[in-house]
Amino acid sequence: MNTAENVATEAVNGTKVRSEQGSKPLDSDFETVGEVRVPNARMTATDVNVYYGDKHAIIDVNLDIGKNQVIAMIGPSGCGKSTFLRCLNRMNDTIDICRVTGEIKLDDQDIYDRKLDVVPLRAQVGMVFQKPNPFPKSIYDNIAYGPRIHGLVASRAELDEIVENSLAKAGLWDEVKDRLDQPGTGLSGGQQQRLCIARTIAVEPEVILMDEPCSALDPIATAKIEELIDELRENYTIAIVTHSMQQAARVSQRTAYFHLGNLVEVGETTQIFTNPRHKLTEDYITGRFG
Repeated sequence: MNTAENVATEAVNGTKVRSEQGSKPLDSDFETVGEVRVPNARMTATDVNVYYGDKHAIIDVNLDIGKNQVIAMIGPSGCGKSTFLRCLNRMNDTIDICRVTGEIKLDDQDIYDRKLDVVPLRAQVGMVFQKPNPFPKSIYDNIAYGPRIHGLVASRAELDEIVENSLAKAGLWDEVKDRLDQPGTGLSGGQQQRLCIARTIAVEPEVILMDEPCSALDPIATAKIEELIDELRENYTIAIVTHSMQQAARVSQRTAYFHLGNLVEVGETTQIFTNPRHKLTEDYITGRFG
């Protein structure tokens, strides 16, 4: 980036990329740097494109989400990381002008198959949002809601067990076990987010998506959520979008860097943060732009 126009051109693995202070789109023949495929994939995205009307928001993204791993998606605001995350359980279907092309599979099932019912899909691939959103119900009913509507229980005893186990996995049981009939909205922000995670767990998902789950929380609550993410990885596959590179480094095993709709680089988290292979990744991580 030493020319008069401050334009950098870099070749990585035969891939040519142009950027001007990280603000120009990449070349149309761009290919992601790093291993996009993993041997133990739970979800597989192939040539995924997302359009909001005429805006091309996600461009030919290929990426595997590995089983029992946390993958962190990072990048500057507007780079497409949350849009891609929402593709993984078809949340973008709720946006009229949004169109998704390509293929995303959960195990061997194409989740964009027109015959697929999105209701059970969103139980299999649960979402935890940026702002805690407990239902205006009791703590108990927040957790019980999903198992009830999906027909996962046959008795009150089974439901009680799911509620306790889900709250325990979310690290919340000991804090709320004596007030399960009180409103979930009465909990602190950090407790509400753990309640939402417990609600997601209650329907036995395979994958948990988290869209900046700690951005509205204080450092103590954030630390508890991060500890919880590490514990949940033993039983679940997790994809998290975060603006905090420190958080990505703490909680994930793989990191994917997005830039203006392109997946620029993906790799082991330690490698991405200590030895990024692409100039755009390096510039973002070192604070040159973003």
